[in-house]
Amino acid sequence: MHPVITVTELAAQPKGASDGGPVLLDVRYRMGGPPGRPEYEAGHLPGAHYVDLESELAGAPGDAGRHPLPDVEVFAAAMRRAGVGRDRDVVVYDDWQGWGAARAWWLLRWAGHERVRVLDGGLSAWTAAGLPLETDVPADEDGDFTAVPGGLPLLDADGAAELARSGVLLDARASERYRGEVEPIYPVAGHIPGAVSAPTTENVDPATGLFLPPGDLAARFLGVGATEGTPVGVYCGSGVSGAHEVLALAAAGVPAALYVGSWSEWSHTGRPVATGPQPG
Repeated sequence: MHPVITVTELAAQPKGASDGGPVLLDVRYRMGGPPGRPEYEAGHLPGAHYVDLESELAGAPGDAGRHPLPDVEVFAAAMRRAGVGRDRDVVVYDDWQGWGAARAWWLLRWAGHERVRVLDGGLSAWTAAGLPLETDVPADEDGDFTAVPGGLPLLDADGAAELARSGVLLDARASERYRGEVEPIYPVAGHIPGAVSAPTTENVDPATGLFLPPGDLAARFLGVGATEGTPVGVYCGSGVSGAHEVLALAAAGVPAALYVGSWSEWSHTGRPVATGPQPG
């Protein structure tokens, strides 16, 4: 299953579980912004359930990073409440570059649910197409989702360090953060030694907010050494935008592992830090 679905494709699908329609998950999230629930209640795709990134798609901040893996049962319970089941497709969207939606996509795939896609362009693309929103909040459902971790590869700090030496480790943050020129959040600026800069923002067309075509994504990642057959990993600031990079790589046909702790963990460990431009 391709990891991205267009507005046109989604609008043509059946609506509701009784008709075989997909579960819709609204993951409104902006780094450092207010909670997304009020915006969801003001208008969302018909039938969509709200999922909170901070409390249901991540654990509490700590030594493992700012957005570590959530407790598996907390995550699974949130998915069941939204109606996620073994045999039901899931479509996830947000209103912020697809980052929150990609985190939900990655977690579902990691937890063993393969039939999940991200809405290309998110809420903005839906409304730009003249499609309706609703304010009614659907009742909790009773899905039969069971989390079976291991569906996608996962890196810890040691694995990320090794992959930077033996494969390709992509840094999905802004280039200036990679180079160590600025660091607005964490105590140390720079990047994991050997990592290659590949900002998440370059996965989409800035004019439309839509993902680049798969061929263009493949060419982009080929340019930084990430090709099928080469071990590839991704990290970012706290494991959110990095999930978007893994999604883009999947769309390009390149499997990749995610270092969930990312810079929010690495920068607190006393491990080596590099600064400056790409390695030669």
